[in-house]
Order: sequence, then C-alpha cells, then structure tokens
Amino acid sequence: MTTTIQPRLTQVFRFVRANYANGVAELAYAFDDGEELVERISFPNAPAIPAARAAAFEAALKLLHLVAGISYYKAGVPPKIELADGPLDEATADLLDTLYLHGLAEFAYRNGLDLRGRIAFPRALPPSPADGRGAGGEGSAPTLGLPKHTLVPIGGGKDSLVAVEAIKSIGGDATAVWVGNSPLIAACAERTGLALLNIQRELAPGLFELNQRGAWNGHIPVTAVNSAILVVAAILYGHDSIAFANERSASAATLEYEGQQVNHQWSKGYLFETLLNDWLHSHVAADLDYCSLLRPYSELAITRAFAKLTPYFDVFSSCNRNFRILGPKPVDRWCGQCPKCHFVFLALAPFLPKPRLLSIFGRNLLDDETQTAGFDALLEYQDHKPFECVGEGAEARAAMYALSQRPEWQEDALVARFINTILPQLDVSQLALEPWLQPLGEHRVPVRLQGALATIG
Repeated sequence: MTTTIQPRLTQVFRFVRANYANGVAELAYAFDDGEELVERISFPNAPAIPAARAAAFEAALKLLHLVAGISYYKAGVPPKIELADGPLDEATADLLDTLYLHGLAEFAYRNGLDLRGRIAFPRALPPSPADGRGAGGEGSAPTLGLPKHTLVPIGGGKDSLVAVEAIKSIGGDATAVWVGNSPLIAACAERTGLALLNIQRELAPGLFELNQRGAWNGHIPVTAVNSAILVVAAILYGHDSIAFANERSASAATLEYEGQQVNHQWSKGYLFETLLNDWLHSHVAADLDYCSLLRPYSELAITRAFAKLTPYFDVFSSCNRNFRILGPKPVDRWCGQCPKCHFVFLALAPFLPKPRLLSIFGRNLLDDETQTAGFDALLEYQDHKPFECVGEGAEARAAMYALSQRPEWQEDALVARFINTILPQLDVSQLALEPWLQPLGEHRVPVRLQGALATIG
C-alpha cells in the first residue's frame, strides 16, 4: 500500500469484488478511493464446482465477502458502506447489520465508540407481493442433495473435541476442519482420526499498514468469519452440515454498556447461529445446516464430558495466547496467566483427580496468590467477566464452591480465599453444580445429528 490514507478519517468503506479460481478466493475492499485491500483464502485440493451447486457457491462466496469485510471495516468505521454488486435483499442486510453491530460491540466499547445507527448496509426496495417471494424477496433455496457429511471446526480446545467424539459415537461421517496454520490445532485434528481439511486465510497486508497509521483496532467476531469460510467449503467439497461446538453460555453478555449488551462471544451465540442457519436455507441450500452441536450444554457439562476423553489430554489447549497472530506464544501449551487457562483449570477441577489436572497444566493455578484478580473476574467478584470465551460467572462460582467442599482443594490459596472471603457473601442455594450439568434450551441441531446430543451428558 503506497497511499497515505488516514483510516479514521475515511468516509466510505467499499466492497469491491469477490473472485474465485483454482481453489483461491480473493476478497477485495477499499476505503474511499484508496488502494484495494485483498484477502486470500485457499481451499486445498479444491474440486471443480458441480453445475448444480454453482449458484449456491456464488451465494456462499458473496456471503464470505460481506462477512470477512468486518476485519477491514473496523479500521476506519466510516459512515457509508458501498457494494459494487448493488444493494442487498432485506434478510441479507439484516444479517450483516446485526453481525457488524453486535460482533463489533466489544471493539466499540474498548475504543469508546457507539456504532448504533452508523452501520447500514445498502438495501434494495422490497419486492411487490406479485413476485410471490417471501419477506425481503427471499424464499427457499433449492435442495442440492449434499452428501450427509459434517464439517467439524477444530479450535484446539476441549469443546470441539467433545463434538467430534459425539458425532463419531453415532457413526457420523465427518471432517475435522480448521482455518490457519496452528501446529497445535493440527495436532488435535490429527488425533481425532477424522478426514482433515486445513484452509488458509491470508489477511490483506495493507491492513497491518493501516494499523500503523492509527486505524481503529480490536476484537472482531472471528467465529462468524470462519463460519462463512466453512459455508463456501461445504458447497465446494460437498457437506450437508457445519457443526460448531458453542455452548449455551456463549449467548450470555459480558457486560452492558450504555444500554447495549456487549458479548465477546456474540458470533458463538444462539442468535447468530439462528440468523445464519435461516439465511443459508433461504439463500444457499435448503439442505445445508449450520448449528452448534453443544448448544444445550453449559461449559461445565462440556468439561465433564471432556474429562473422559483422556487420549486428548496431551494435545489440547484452550490458551488463546497460542493463537495470536502477533506476539509471543507460551513455551508449552498453557501460559497459566490468561482467562482461558484460569477457566479451563477451574472447570476441569471438579471432574478430574487433582494430580491428573496438575499434570496437564504443569502447576496448580489455584494455589498461586498472584492469580487472584484473574479468578475474581471469572467469579464476577468485584469485576465483570473477562472478555474471553469463558463460562458464566454463576457456573464458575458453582465450580469453585464444589472445590471448597473437597479436602484436597480447601487449603489451596485461592480456594481458601473463596471460603473465607467470597463464600460468606453468596447464597449457597445458588451454588449447586448439578443444575449446570443438565441440557437446557433450544438448539438447531439437524435430525441427522440429534443422536449425538444424548452422548454428551
């Protein structure tokens, strides 16, 4: 990038083009009249697109272009969005407006911005009733006869491995898929014994240059971007379902800021799952399902299930410092300092023998007074829940209470502090572990995969 564009002063964010050839999708964006920012996504050993799926593939590619643009839009958050392909139907515009507003809520909060009323994707005029189409101009997409095969995204942590084993337990055909080049995720995927699909995403180099020029920066809903990538993959390779491993507590907000719910995990939540699944059925393929296989379960229920999956203990890690684009990574698989390390240690503790848990982490995080503030945040004690993919404060308190009743944990520094300082301020009747272990609430798991749900509890 040779221009000296100032991202925070830009007025227009442009979706320029989306092209696909020979297994590579190119997604181009620009601010004002500046140079293109071109992202590339590579699909390995990509087959030819069957003619019957050509329209679905184009719709999926367009979705990917629109969703992946969030990584670039946030650099300037200009007041106007332009689409080279013209305005969107109502359902697509609603999906994008909602995703950008809520998916960037943490970004806005941390940067002191208010994006409400600012994000508006161009909309086409609604069709007349004589068109015979549904609200917003969309009806049902055709049934493509996609093979009954599931893409299971692997993130390196416990949740996706629980989903994998649940699908394997019912004899389901599945492929372990991940985006990027993390050796840790690759090792987890290989351990599953499933077919493997590793997709590469190359961010536009110009984005990093914009960051050096003072672009707005912060959290984006990366699960939404990966979901859109996998929609393209499902059509390209032939899969009828994409099964993430997002728990029900992913829908819980981290905090409220000036009347808006701010949820670090918004694109892992049930609302996004519902919006995207419905959009796929109306715009891409009636027989392509997008769901979270673990939606009815809490983090604690999923952790209990994972505690039985001993073959993964030496390869999994939920420590997000392993997956940074820039910056140092842990020497081993667990930094022991971040909210993810804190939460996974706490959540596993009620379900594993103490020596086994300490052997996984290489240390006892609950006997380290320097970790006090981190665990306080998990418990929502004098702090809000961390901006991380961790469980609700109430389930963290239930896990800590369970440990406080066990002699082998009671003398550890942070458990003792909980007993002496925090527990007297809590209602013990609200601290039971058992209610967190029961499935609860709605889900969008297709009938073909519902048998796997019963194997998790």
